[in-house]
Amino acid sequence: MHRKSSTEDRVSLYAGVTQKVISELEMGRLPWVQPWYDGKTLCDLPCNAGTGRHYSGINVLILWHAITEHGWKTQRWLTYRQAEALGGNVRKGEHGTSVCYADKFTPKGEQERAANDGDEARTFAFLKRFTVFNIDQCEGLPEHVTALPERIRGHAIYVEAEEIIVGSRADFRIGGDKAYYAPGSDHVQVPEQAAFRHPLDWYRTVFHELGHWTGHASRLGREQRGTFGGPDYAREELVAEMASAFVCAALNIPPQARHSDYIGAWLEVLRGDERAIFRAASQAGKAADLLLSARKGELS
Repeated sequence: MHRKSSTEDRVSLYAGVTQKVISELEMGRLPWVQPWYDGKTLCDLPCNAGTGRHYSGINVLILWHAITEHGWKTQRWLTYRQAEALGGNVRKGEHGTSVCYADKFTPKGEQERAANDGDEARTFAFLKRFTVFNIDQCEGLPEHVTALPERIRGHAIYVEAEEIIVGSRADFRIGGDKAYYAPGSDHVQVPEQAAFRHPLDWYRTVFHELGHWTGHASRLGREQRGTFGGPDYAREELVAEMASAFVCAALNIPPQARHSDYIGAWLEVLRGDERAIFRAASQAGKAADLLLSARKGELS
């Protein structure tokens, strides 16, 4: 029996996820917006129901896609063993969703070689795949696992959104008729709230521009020199679009398409590089984490 090598497994995972995203974009749907079109799915970032930790990066898109595909209502997930450890089980006949864990390691032999040669040890990337199940696929779980988590609601959403803006300490300017981030002067500019149909649309736009702001060299240091219409520009727009969606979901604000006119450019990028969506989602996750940490007063 042939067993896939780790390289083959990585390639198939990259290709499979990328093709799903491409298929959604070709139909005019944004994977980071799609889960809330029907208004039935709980708006949140997916999390592990056993540990309480939120999934990040490409796993957010993978799990959101699975929720859309199957119509599940919750954003909470468990491995097969976690469900059993909690006193429940995965229902017979249910199929799990593959998520991944990426990291780097240095083999012992490489450490020894580097020590002998007096240079730096090389690191090697690895991608581990594991399977999770939505709690809607399980039975017998205790109430504290299946109970809907308390969510930010009403006026509290605006309070927490404002805390992110203030806590970021960004040079934030209100006025004019355009929303943008200026890397040279490192400032965010947005029109007044009255220019938007709904107050939440203003915050969605703000988080998109703050998503760009996180990429400055003094923060996450992303490449932001691309010219309008070029692939580098499209990649940065993809990061900001997803970063805004991740922040919005964490605040119980259903993400909406802010820049769907870039779909053609995004498709070109993804068709040319099956790892592009993985990198963009990873960068978006880091951007969202940075902004959400501002809400908690953790930015220095």
